[in-house]
Amino acid sequence: MIVKWTGPLVLSIAKKSGLLMFISIDHGASVPVYQQISGQIRKMILSGILPVGFKLPSERRLADTLEINRSTVLSAYRELKADGFISSAAGKGTVVLPYETVEMERKPSYELPWRQLFSETASRVKEPLLKDLMVMASRDGVISFAAGITSPEVYPLDFFRSCQSELLDEHAAQLFLHTPTEGIFPLRQSLAHMMGKRGIVASPEEIMVVSGSQQGLDLISRALIDPGDFVIVEEPTFFYALQLFKAAGARMMSIPVDGEGMRVDLLEAALSRVRPKFIYTLPTFQNPSGSVMSPARRHRLLQLAYQYQIPILEDDPYSELIYEGEPIPSLKALDRYGYVIYLSTFSKLLFPGLRIGWMTAPVAVNRQFLYLKQTMDLHSNSISQYMLDRFLRQNRLDEHIKVARLEYARRRDIMLEELSKSPALDMSWNKPAGGLYLWCRLGKAVDPVRLLAKATEYKVAYVSGDVFFAEKQSENYIRLNFTYPSPDMIRIGIQRLLKALEESVNTDSPDRNNSKPEILPLE
Repeated sequence: MIVKWTGPLVLSIAKKSGLLMFISIDHGASVPVYQQISGQIRKMILSGILPVGFKLPSERRLADTLEINRSTVLSAYRELKADGFISSAAGKGTVVLPYETVEMERKPSYELPWRQLFSETASRVKEPLLKDLMVMASRDGVISFAAGITSPEVYPLDFFRSCQSELLDEHAAQLFLHTPTEGIFPLRQSLAHMMGKRGIVASPEEIMVVSGSQQGLDLISRALIDPGDFVIVEEPTFFYALQLFKAAGARMMSIPVDGEGMRVDLLEAALSRVRPKFIYTLPTFQNPSGSVMSPARRHRLLQLAYQYQIPILEDDPYSELIYEGEPIPSLKALDRYGYVIYLSTFSKLLFPGLRIGWMTAPVAVNRQFLYLKQTMDLHSNSISQYMLDRFLRQNRLDEHIKVARLEYARRRDIMLEELSKSPALDMSWNKPAGGLYLWCRLGKAVDPVRLLAKATEYKVAYVSGDVFFAEKQSENYIRLNFTYPSPDMIRIGIQRLLKALEESVNTDSPDRNNSKPEILPLE
């Protein structure tokens, strides 16, 4: 039995209320650690040791004291909230609720213990970030820099409105019938032609239509990963990919990213120690860093893949959204031996509601993906496939991308201009040559927990950088999307964010800057 007394935490509680809070953890027990924590707090509440209104320690503080991961404490608190024992509010912390709201003792004894029935795979998926981002973006008055969404103001709505009507006249009920699991053949022909413009030679048989690139990531995880397998990922990288790989039971080995993309020199050293199932990379306008892998590193990455016989998963949602400089050939275009599985989507080029992406892989590999997709959703949305095929055949995508590039570059520059008005705060950021995001490193004086609370108070949303790392980071980052908010909302939102940053600086920090920017109202 490993017992963790809450040391300094007990002292701070004792000073305020005279109460002591004791939690013990047995890492060898079959009961998950988060359930050990929630169970002990529940007993202290029911026994009266922790009275109504008692303020529990913050998730980070309790995690640091118990020397465990913050997500473990977060899961424990979520369970207690779900059972009605505690509640949290911005600026007020987490407190014990009145006993009248605690329903556990009144629940019938035959209540089904659902948590005990969840599979091991389901228990690995605990991060509701995507859901939270969509909920935050939909709230009144909130300016969201969080979700990776393009601007509704440039959506080609007129075309899709008329296209849907034309297709109904031409095909009638056929639009609502099942389509092949791999996607309708005309669309796969159009995708093959589109990829030819990207320098990728692929036949329709090598292309499979998926319900967004996230389904593609899920299919690849199911097809290739067994529990305990290693997967090479970039550091930082797309948080949803990390979640899927973890859910499949993979062990992540992270390779840092700099201004020229993945550090392939460090990758080579890693490959001499482990044999991963595949290497996952976003080489062009990487999410979240915005970096672009240099041509030299792309060639070296392929050489290493050939040498060690390891496939590469190239995730390429952003390469068409280039604002300056010359395009660099994709890994798939450079691949001579069929090692690269190529994944892309229309969610970033057009709009996310279409839920259409595509994968390109050798025919034998696609066949295995097809079997798995059949068990998931049988096929992707039929009407969306027909509309996209017509959109591509009429060369509307090229026209749309020209408009989108100009508008998104303008919004990027507006965000950079507004950030440059800040009183330093020791914060730095990149200027991406394409994509959707700015990657910002917070100053050491900024308390990230306080910043999140202040940003919520000022109704501005962003994504905390820690979700993009497989392991905990000592430095703090945030990711800002500049394509979704209008230019006016960008200006107002950055003003709010700067205000939240200023109020999140530790008062005893030598890096503190006392000047404060004005905050603009949302009209």
